[in-house]
Amino acid sequence: MTVSTFTRRAVVGLIAAAGIAAPAAAEVDFSGKTIEWVIPFSETGGSAKWANFFAPLLAEELPGNPTVVVKFMPGAGSTKGANWFQEQDYDDGTLLFGTSGSTQFPYLLGDPRVRYEYKDWNPVMASGTGGVAYLNAEDGAKFDGSANGLKDVDFIYGSQGATRLDLVPLLAWQMLGMNVEPVFGIKGRGDGRLMFERGEATIDYQTSSGYLKGSAEMVAAGDAVAMMSWGALDADGSIVRDPTFPDIPTFKEVCEATDGCETNGEAWDAWRAFFVAGFPVQKLAFLPAGTPQEVIDTYTTAFQAVVARADFADISSKRVGKYQVFTGTDAQSALGTATSVPDEAKAFVTNWLQEAYGVSLN
Repeated sequence: MTVSTFTRRAVVGLIAAAGIAAPAAAEVDFSGKTIEWVIPFSETGGSAKWANFFAPLLAEELPGNPTVVVKFMPGAGSTKGANWFQEQDYDDGTLLFGTSGSTQFPYLLGDPRVRYEYKDWNPVMASGTGGVAYLNAEDGAKFDGSANGLKDVDFIYGSQGATRLDLVPLLAWQMLGMNVEPVFGIKGRGDGRLMFERGEATIDYQTSSGYLKGSAEMVAAGDAVAMMSWGALDADGSIVRDPTFPDIPTFKEVCEATDGCETNGEAWDAWRAFFVAGFPVQKLAFLPAGTPQEVIDTYTTAFQAVVARADFADISSKRVGKYQVFTGTDAQSALGTATSVPDEAKAFVTNWLQEAYGVSLN
């Protein structure tokens, strides 16, 4: 299946189908209880900001108004936390787990460290996001909408790992002909931003929530220069400007303006496939295997009530960006989108990881 076909069938169809009603929830009461929402990254990244945004809103809508506490379990680019969650057996709804593309990608690529199975978990909410890459002020002065003036610069980038969501920017920068040296091992994208702020890194990218909360201030102050977003998908499956960052060009636009960068062929198809898997449906909230259906239904109803709030569009756009939120059966469909890429894209990325970074997944 081509990436174009995959995009149309999986993502565009999903977005068009949004709004299916949730089943009625049975009597479930969380009065006096504490719900732990575990995020497998550090507390400084986009996933932390995503969960911290939704947690108090969820608490207001769950019956009994429980306390929802966000906890962090960073390590191995989120694989540590996901492996832990796989072993949990909570059936009372007091444990929620959040993933991102950095959890999906090792699963998609068959990383041997992965001991978790998405099909065992119960998705109750999923949301899309975007991402913005930016440069330090000195190198940003050389950016003219193309990467032609950046090809002789040696960049340093703080990375969670080549098999994580970072493969999207790393592959994009390589396609642009840029020399970006990743420093692997950070625990979250927020740690990468801190490296950039301290001058230890000279290029960075953040998902939308992380960029809105921290990086946008650096750009506004002139301490950084926004280079490109990854874009968004329109109803035809074409990459267009991210609605949260309409003034920032997409990678596709920068690639088209850069000598030697092509928006067709194997590299482009692979980049696009992993962009589709990693961003239009990037962050998901799960209940563990074995959770009773009435608890799943209760969470579905609560998340739907959150999205239906009159002020949701306004407050979410400022904290996590202007992206689709999926609940109920749509969340299950979203999971399928986030955990599927064509075999050709997997093969290309697997070979690229070996050649570029010596990362073997065999």
